[in-house]
Order: sequence, then structure tokens, then C-alpha cells
Amino acid sequence: MSLLIYKAKNELIHDLAEYVIATAKTALEQQNCFNFVLTGGNSPKDLYHLLATTYRETIDWTKVYFFIGDERNVPPGHESYNGLMARKTLLDPLNIPAEHIFFVDTTLEPEQAAADYYKAIADHFNGSDLSFDLILLGMGDDAHTASLFPGTTALKSKEVGVEAVYVEKLSTYRITFTAPLINKAKNIAFLVFGEAKAEALKHVIEDTDKNPELYPSQLITPIDGKLTWFLDDEAASLLDS
Repeated sequence: MSLLIYKAKNELIHDLAEYVIATAKTALEQQNCFNFVLTGGNSPKDLYHLLATTYRETIDWTKVYFFIGDERNVPPGHESYNGLMARKTLLDPLNIPAEHIFFVDTTLEPEQAAADYYKAIADHFNGSDLSFDLILLGMGDDAHTASLFPGTTALKSKEVGVEAVYVEKLSTYRITFTAPLINKAKNIAFLVFGEAKAEALKHVIEDTDKNPELYPSQLITPIDGKLTWFLDDEAASLLDS
């Protein structure tokens, strides 16, 4: 595990963009494609904009396949739909073809949407190990990541897959990668900034007695891959080391 801490948010985003491109280049050299899982929310918007502008000529984006690590149970055109944000900030500006983008079909019931999405992923890998080249993750101030929220059923999943999970405090369903699926990735990068995340981050990083029911991001421990945290000073302010 690597911790990278930055004083300025723009420096953090720039270095994370460099990391994404370097990881993509490695994958493209090794297998001529790059399987890239995006995170939602507000945190990655500046990153996506940077990739679609400053870095648009650095790799062959026609060989990149995009996935969404979790999705909200809202219509695809809804402003809260993670796929819509990704489309507006990254995918459309890069003119990514539809067949290279894997969205969650939220017109289906949550359980069916999860099953449908997992099948699409498995079909894409075509019998190969379901190991993404890079998964981007954020973390909430309650230590959730993807849609692995404290106290939810998905935290107990031992299956490599995609699950529908009811988040009681939000009174809604989410569709999410399970921790075992995330942990198969070759590279995992957390993007975390802001003082509101500091206490949760301290527990996730430094607690010796792990309690993922309370701090779900503790579940992210790649099997063979690399885990890197991109943090700003505020998020890292309570870390001892």
C-alpha cells in the first residue's frame, strides 16, 4: 500500500492523471487494451476533465474499456446517475464508442440490474480472470467505498460479483461491485480529499483491529495488485505516520 499526500488539490489530480495514463500504457503494451473502472460522485470530475483534455492525445483511447464500480438506482438520465456524470465529463469528450462503455441498466429491478451487469462484465472478459487493470475508488466520510456502506449486506459477500444492496440511511438501493471483485484488480487507487474524511481515513488506514462493518473501506485489500491512496493534507491530517 502506498500513501501519496498533497498540499494542493490540483497537484493531486495532476499526479493521479499521470498515474492513470502510466497504468493504461502498461496495460496497452501487455494486452492491447485497458479495462478501467470509474468511480462516481463529485470527487473525480476534475480528474475526468483533465484526462479528456490535457491527456487526450497521450494514449489510444479507442482501446480503453470503461466500467462503473457502483451505480445509484435512478434512471440513466437522472443527474445522480454516475454513468451520466462520466459520460459528460470523460466519455463523450473523448468520443468513446458505445461498445466500449459498460453502464448499469437501472431500468431493471436492482437485483436484475446487478445480475445483468455482472454478466456483461463476464462476457467482456470471455473466460479470462475478472481482473481489471485499474479501479478508481472514492471514500465517504462514513468510510464507505463504491456502494459498500456500513452495516449493509454487501459487506459480508464472499462472491466475486455485482450485488444490489439496500442502503437504509439513504432509503434506496445501489448496485455495486463486491469487495472480492474489487480486490482482484491489478491496480486500485483511492481519491480522497477534505477534512470531513480525516477521521474515517484514520480508522481505515491505521486501525490494527479491523471492523469493516463500521469502516467498509478496510475491505479493500488487493490479492495480487497494488493499492495507492491519493490524499490531500486535510484528509490525511489525523494520520500518525
